[in-house]
Amino acid sequence: MRAETFRVSSSGQMSLPATVRHRWKLDRGGRVDVIDLGFGVLTVPTGEAGRLLDEILPADAHYAVVADDDDPDLASA
Repeated sequence: MRAETFRVSSSGQMSLPATVRHRWKLDRGGRVDVIDLGFGVLTVPTGEAGRLLDEILPADAHYAVVADDDDPDLASA
């Protein structure tokens, strides 16, 4: 796994690389879940968010990060 940098357009659009679209069967488009973690954004195929979040960041750790953030949108999430 490696991190890549992508440009987000002024309208909020971003392209996924062809290899990623193929791996996740999004070649013809599809839906994804975008999760605001408070310290970053995670984009996953629809239906994978809950399982991945549990593996990557336990709920108590996520709540602690969000609680320490001054962003009012995250406080009400």
